Amino acid sequence: MRNETTPDLADASVGSLPPTARAELAGNAWEELPHFCTGRHGVPDTPEILGGVLAAEPARRARAVEDLYRLLLHQERLFPATAPAALVVARLLDDPRTLTEDRWACRAGRRPLRAELLNWLASFADTARLDVEDGVGAARELGAARAARPMLYERVGDFCEDDDPRVREAALAATALLLADPALDPCVPRYAPAVRAVLAVSADSYHRWIARERLAAWGEDITGLVAAEEEHRAALDRVHALADDPFGEGQEQAIRRLEEQPEDTAAPERLGRRLGDRTAPAPAAPREPAPEPPVAVPGSEAGYRGPWRIAREEERAEWTFTPYVGVGPLHFGMALEEIAGALGERPAVTASSYQGEDQRLDYADFTKNGIRALFQDGRLGCVAVNALTGPQVRLDAVPLTGCAPSLVEGWLVHRAAPRPGSVMYSPAADPVFPDLGLAIRSQRAGDVVLTRPLFLLHDWLDLWHSLPSEEWHCS
Repeated sequence: MRNETTPDLADASVGSLPPTARAELAGNAWEELPHFCTGRHGVPDTPEILGGVLAAEPARRARAVEDLYRLLLHQERLFPATAPAALVVARLLDDPRTLTEDRWACRAGRRPLRAELLNWLASFADTARLDVEDGVGAARELGAARAARPMLYERVGDFCEDDDPRVREAALAATALLLADPALDPCVPRYAPAVRAVLAVSADSYHRWIARERLAAWGEDITGLVAAEEEHRAALDRVHALADDPFGEGQEQAIRRLEEQPEDTAAPERLGRRLGDRTAPAPAAPREPAPEPPVAVPGSEAGYRGPWRIAREEERAEWTFTPYVGVGPLHFGMALEEIAGALGERPAVTASSYQGEDQRLDYADFTKNGIRALFQDGRLGCVAVNALTGPQVRLDAVPLTGCAPSLVEGWLVHRAAPRPGSVMYSPAADPVFPDLGLAIRSQRAGDVVLTRPLFLLHDWLDLWHSLPSEEWHCS
């Protein structure tokens, strides 16, 4: 039976939330509180996301947690729905279902759902410390996020002595960032020792950074912590250099040392996005005039049916993409059946591999649409668009499919306002743009080479290790 105090959703997931979470959810007019992509085709609204966090199906739980990051905290931005959603999330923490362990899209390793929700609240609290000038959103959203901090602190602090070290560490990270609220200054002495003892020695580089930044803000000496971090990074650099040198002495020992290193579970989008980098940016170099935007090739003549036929403009579907959310009718996190329904086509080819005894779906080709869908744990993580026959995907009304690669690359590099990390290159020299979740590969059509754009989640930015071998053959 549907709970009449909850939003009118297609399923009863919201009705299964704890009573306090349902009450918090019902107290908001969510139709007036958009997130990053509210109203877009196939993108869930905030109550649906929150209702999925405790869903019985593992895939839906994982997708809901991923949506918290990509729709409610997209690229360290706050939206009208963000602060109210954070208060609902805090009401879920003591539900026994949050003890369920899984792998979550934004971090490496397995951990309880409770720990990942606390990590999300830490990201929320970190963003709330910034200013409007840092691009976090409008003053109203920032004010709402800051106003929520004392209430979140009351809920999160209960888990700072949890028996599970992963939960305890995530709770300390969130608490340390929530204590940036001046109203909570009297609580700092209670948590500062644990921040130094636990966070400062974490395997998670983001948690270590939180410890150094917060302890320094509280007037404590962090000289030793800074020196230890620098030595740690230098040692890792030396070991990586040895491991990558097939002709150097000690390569095998270096590889073993790397295998023995604790996994850095920091969220990929946090790497290189530290507060110090934002508050002390390097002076911008004078920029060259913007290059001419690329144009798509005209396509093959009507009636041409050779092996290299290129679709003409009027034959291609028109798609847009939203970074780290989706492209056209597809959004990241979809299962194979959902993709087939959105495209109106069954896959012509699917490929799977084995991880231990488990079979996993690697990719599926939808030849009529000119799309290759690539999967991680059975969920869409990358979309490759066929340069010859795929839809025309546009960014700022500029085409990305079926263009001269050098022109697309030049336009994107200029658009990215070059800074460290704004563009990377794969070993095959494909440009990758982390802020967009976009890579530009090349695909051949006879003597012509055209752009084959790839739209990616963070876990796929390392193309060399992420893409199946079959994708490298599409060139």
